[in-house]
Amino acid sequence: MGGSSRTFGQVLREGSVVTDLLAPSRLRLSEVARVGLGSLASRKLRSILSALGIAIGIASLVSVLGLSDSSKSALLDQIGALGTNLLTIEAGTGFGAGDSALPETAVATIGRVATVEATAATYGVDAGVYRNDLVPAEQTGGISVFAADPGLLETLNGTISEGSFITEATRSYPAAVVGSVAAERLGIRNLDNPVELYIGGKWVEVLGLLEPFALAADLDRAVLIGDRAAEDYYGIELIPSTVFVRVDESYIDETRDVLAATVDPENPEEAEISRPSDLLEARSAAESSFTGLFLGLGAVALLVGGIGVANVMVIGVIERRSEIGLRRAIGATRAHIRRQFLIEALTLASLGGTVGVLLGVAVTYVYATAQGWRVIIPPIALIGGIAAAVLIGAIAGLYPAIRAAKVSPTEALRSD
Repeated sequence: MGGSSRTFGQVLREGSVVTDLLAPSRLRLSEVARVGLGSLASRKLRSILSALGIAIGIASLVSVLGLSDSSKSALLDQIGALGTNLLTIEAGTGFGAGDSALPETAVATIGRVATVEATAATYGVDAGVYRNDLVPAEQTGGISVFAADPGLLETLNGTISEGSFITEATRSYPAAVVGSVAAERLGIRNLDNPVELYIGGKWVEVLGLLEPFALAADLDRAVLIGDRAAEDYYGIELIPSTVFVRVDESYIDETRDVLAATVDPENPEEAEISRPSDLLEARSAAESSFTGLFLGLGAVALLVGGIGVANVMVIGVIERRSEIGLRRAIGATRAHIRRQFLIEALTLASLGGTVGVLLGVAVTYVYATAQGWRVIIPPIALIGGIAAAVLIGAIAGLYPAIRAAKVSPTEALRSD
């Protein structure tokens, strides 16, 4: 056993050192992330513009979903407040109906139906409405005049914005209540000072201004006077033009089936019965279809943003061939390069997704608040926005990452 001889343990230890030197290089995920983020930071403007494309797409999706839910919630609240148990009855206008009209006794006979909770009617008055007697007769502003009984406001669940509605005391007096649209056209903003209108050649005092009628939009463009005043001052016959009926919620369909025969037993086909809340529900369905369209447009914007990220990453691979070659030459594996470029793409997309979600929430909040709606942001919009951004980023960065990993170290260094 000479001094130069080595023990078996020494040989093993030396072998392990050699093995360590030849082992493949390792790069922790945190280090890959730091390298990727550093690369993005060195190209700030390009990175920001790429993230902006994703942000616009995500903001579109989030705001569309948020505004759709907020609008739908407001519409459902409105339907709930106004009630779905209102029916309207009008004279038929279909083929063969001729000059049909509802009987004068329509309101009384309808009121005798056991499932009817309230009833009121409007009566057409052939008169023009003017702010003063100097306005030309033909400039009516498209404003109608109806006579009404005091129960109309309660039957329609309407509200007065200022002043008062027709009462038992004023239904025989030449006084008027003005609809919301009519008030705007006549230039009536408030009743701080007495206001009179020139209706059918007679001066009429304005008692009140109405809030919009969601279930009777025609009344928004009308001026209402008392039914007895219409008889006395304008000589009209009280033949109902429209009868509004509140029905027990549990018997809407059954009541609707018998109303026509109740109103006009001899000609039930000449009475048209409708349910105004059906129009609001149809509007809700129409808004849902538009939501699908806007979501499609948002998805297209998101796709364009993803293409922008992919484009930036591909250009980055071309510009950084020498960097990739150098890193490969000193031990970086293809997996390391793939991870670096993939993390860069995911970072861009995540940043854009986060900004897009915040922007979409802000747009929803501002618009919904301006419309007086409750602000509702569905969780799917927040979670789905970030998830969609990450997915787009992964897809957009996959090809550039694979392309970067295939770059040969020798070719990359030679091309520089």
